[in-house]
Amino acid sequence: MLTHFKCRARFYPRSNIERYDVPDNKVSWDIEFKKYNPPTYTSPTIKGKPWADPEIDAESDFKPKWNNLDGSVNRMSHTGNYTVLNGIPLNPVGRTGITGRGVLGRWGPNHAADPVVTRWKLDHSNRQILQFIAIKRSDTGEWALPGGMVDPGEKVAATAVREFQEEALNTLEASEAEKESLKEKFKDFFSGGIEIYSGYVDDPRNTDNAWMETVAYNFHDNNGSIVGELQLNAGDDAVGVCWVDITSDLKFYASHKDIIDCVLTRHVASN
Repeated sequence: MLTHFKCRARFYPRSNIERYDVPDNKVSWDIEFKKYNPPTYTSPTIKGKPWADPEIDAESDFKPKWNNLDGSVNRMSHTGNYTVLNGIPLNPVGRTGITGRGVLGRWGPNHAADPVVTRWKLDHSNRQILQFIAIKRSDTGEWALPGGMVDPGEKVAATAVREFQEEALNTLEASEAEKESLKEKFKDFFSGGIEIYSGYVDDPRNTDNAWMETVAYNFHDNNGSIVGELQLNAGDDAVGVCWVDITSDLKFYASHKDIIDCVLTRHVASN
């Protein structure tokens, strides 16, 4: 049964808001929890932003189409239809100890895409080790995939490539000519991504009413000749970017370890 842990940490990220404590056996909405009285928090930093929903109240004209494509905004969940209670969506995995949207822009699912760019490396004893390109997040210091949010109307695979270029190659600082050159150079490589995961993410930003979901794609360079030419340069959400050996002791952001484990299993099985 799917559950979550990171989004039940004591304090909500980027705030001093303390979550209501949710024991493991009270996460599911199917389990009665009469004492449950979580705080409500929506960060003032997202209010009025073009990528964020407005508040839900009786006075609002905001009438989203839950569990549907709502104009160009995808309000469908990879987990299936979620419950909407009193006009507000409920996290499909269960309680998180906080209501509202936190720092997430959308009520309900907030869709992301995560690229996993991999290659093999030979160690000193000629043993193959799978590596991936990781960024170190500026907010938590954890290793993470260089992914990001899907723009309304954008194809998820296109998001994965765009976010990789922005986060791992810092193309936001590049000229249009440099971007075009990069796109042309690696277009075949980035057109060959394989979907390895789609679903809920145990993200510390999740709330009872807003949560992260992702689709992850693996872009693998078997001999390293293509990705070896990538000039890694951390983008705006990262303090570092590099090739990282996939080992059992790595600490990852959110559910990224589960995604990396899927990639490792796939390549070890086929190698």
